[in-house]
Amino acid sequence: MLKPVVCDVAIIGAGSAGLPAYHAAKATGAKVVLIEAGAGGTTCARYGCMPSKLILAAARAARDAKAAEMFGVRVEERTIDGKAVMARVRRERDRFVQSVLEELDAIPPTDRLHGRARFAGPDTLTVDDHTLITARAVVIATGARPVVPEDLAETCQERVVTHETIFDMETLPRSLAVIGAGPLGLELALAFVRLGVKTTVFDEGDTIGAVADPVVAEVVADQMKRELGLELGVKVQAKRKADGDILLHWTEAGGQARRSTFEFVLVATGRTPALDGLDLNLAGLDCDEDGVPVFDPDTLRCGRSNIFIAGDANDDRPVLHEASLQGELAGRNAVHLPKLEKRAPMPQMAVVYSDPDIATVGPGWDEEMAKGWIVGCSDDVGRARVDGRPSGLFRVYAGAKDGVLLGGELFGPDVEHLAHLLAWAIQLKMTAKAVLALPFYHPTMEESFRTALRDLADQQKP
Repeated sequence: MLKPVVCDVAIIGAGSAGLPAYHAAKATGAKVVLIEAGAGGTTCARYGCMPSKLILAAARAARDAKAAEMFGVRVEERTIDGKAVMARVRRERDRFVQSVLEELDAIPPTDRLHGRARFAGPDTLTVDDHTLITARAVVIATGARPVVPEDLAETCQERVVTHETIFDMETLPRSLAVIGAGPLGLELALAFVRLGVKTTVFDEGDTIGAVADPVVAEVVADQMKRELGLELGVKVQAKRKADGDILLHWTEAGGQARRSTFEFVLVATGRTPALDGLDLNLAGLDCDEDGVPVFDPDTLRCGRSNIFIAGDANDDRPVLHEASLQGELAGRNAVHLPKLEKRAPMPQMAVVYSDPDIATVGPGWDEEMAKGWIVGCSDDVGRARVDGRPSGLFRVYAGAKDGVLLGGELFGPDVEHLAHLLAWAIQLKMTAKAVLALPFYHPTMEESFRTALRDLADQQKP
């Protein structure tokens, strides 16, 4: 017998979108039920942002020790203890996860259910075999999971890892093949190669770190090839060897067949919304070809239903701050339906922590749209030279007619900070000239941003 529960809002998933959705709905005084099938802890804390930055921090320390000689500092013995590296990653990761679990535990038990939710109708959910929920509105916030090609999963079995399993390694691998040159693959590849792991990145495409601007992409590729083995525009085939290692075969652009052996294969080819098992067909929703409910990106409402979808589950802007904002919006709209609040317009921003970092702000490079743009450039960063770091290249875009800032693609030291400045300026609809009226202190990385803005201002019509 299923226990009946009636509520105003049922939220499926207690992660980066689900928790904010719960708090936003609960703040209105609504009766809310939060359903979680897994261990909780959010993708960011358990598998994503935080553990990846922890291993990148270890890699930065190793690289800095190696590069110290350029400053006249000699490190007599530089050793990397793989077990100690991974132990710290897990230890600190678990601290971040625990803080999220504490937030989850603080939610009243009457508002929490553990189990797998499935739609039994547009306003009805079952949770495992113990609860039947009738809700006035539902928020889907189930997140996403890694995509692993079947041939790799079957051939390589436990030697295939993803961002959800690689941080549980007891020590550093001898060698690592990374399938996917996107942001996640690039970050982890650089972390492991800087920690002394033989690492090669493979991708069927020809872009690195999702950089679209061809001028910036060329500089990124040149810098990354100095550290990484890069095999772009190739498709790999895998074979398990008798000793357990993985033999990869691929063909280069010129037709030359290549092969190499790796201890592990990291699959970083993307994530897909975790929607299977929800029985969405019983919710009466229209779905796209990938099985994601069709929804309004401004309100997060699925069609004309009482169902909302937020965070990585909708595959719109799969980054933490967007998931959190979407969760809050979905929670409020679920309560106030049919009166709906629209998402506040703000520029997209994505950062690859590749050190030098990559950041895309706004729509990103588009060949057709660029015909109506002016582009400001900067490739000389004095502070970077002082620190012995690559200057990189910054390209900032503005409207040719009004000079209002639109976006940019940035590659260089600490551009996460410059990307924030650019995103704020875009949000405020500022021109390059207006931003240049603000103070830029010396010597800072921000001065390179000023150089790009000056280039833009020189092109802006009076």
